[in-house]
Amino acid sequence: MKKRNRRPHDLKPPLWHSVLDYGYIILGSIFVAIAFNVFLLPNGIASGGVSGISTILNGLFDWRPSLVQLVINIPLLIAGLIFLGIQFGVKTAVGSFFLPLAVFLTESWEPWTEDPLLGALFGGIGLGIGLGIVFRGKGSTGGTALVAQIIHKYSGIGLGKCVGLIDGLVVLSAAIVFDIERGLYAMIGLYVTSKTIDLVQVGFGQSKMLYIITNRQEQISQAIFEEVDRGVTKLSAQGGYTDHERPILMCVIDQTEFSKLKNVVKKIDPNAFVIVSDASEVLGEGFKRA
Repeated sequence: MKKRNRRPHDLKPPLWHSVLDYGYIILGSIFVAIAFNVFLLPNGIASGGVSGISTILNGLFDWRPSLVQLVINIPLLIAGLIFLGIQFGVKTAVGSFFLPLAVFLTESWEPWTEDPLLGALFGGIGLGIGLGIVFRGKGSTGGTALVAQIIHKYSGIGLGKCVGLIDGLVVLSAAIVFDIERGLYAMIGLYVTSKTIDLVQVGFGQSKMLYIITNRQEQISQAIFEEVDRGVTKLSAQGGYTDHERPILMCVIDQTEFSKLKNVVKKIDPNAFVIVSDASEVLGEGFKRA
């Protein structure tokens, strides 16, 4: 019987790619845990997410943050399986469990500063570096990001807005539980975290526009549809030297999807010519609504 030829994007990536992705998730979680224990928690900085919630509950009831994060992550992980499907990934499960473990293993570390402003700034940078590394591994640390994904899926509200809304509620709670000043420091930490994630990923732009010149337009277009869940536009173009027609693929993605799309293109056509630029504002389906 003749074997069916598999398309390039059907081929599984080498095992070391998957090992590297999990390495990114573990390394990133360690960065997040250290930043949390030496900068944020000692200074009462609750800059969003499950880590912010655990900081608030630690201040109110002296509950151990690592345990709080684990207890919160488990039901959120189950909710993610129910509402988002099994495809949202084993990697999210790994991040959801490893981050509380890393927080537990580093909770005895002494604070590196008792100045709340320095704690907010460097804690935000540490969190951003850690989460950026996790995203490079195409993973997640779970937590409130799963809640944001669920709200985004069923409400149509942009994912960025959902994340901002949830983190904003955590910061507001910190201002009520501690004081306004701590809430302001938490806002600084949250802002620094978001900008650092952008830097670690692909620069400061939140959306990226890619032009892809390749001889395998159909395969790459289909792979982007299926694996990145983004649309592709074909632009008519002519080669300046050959004068042959050569369509250009244009795709706009969120900054967290850049690593995945880059790997998809590289897997199908390592010789593809890719141009990446910042898209300062994107209006339409999958992004901001006009």
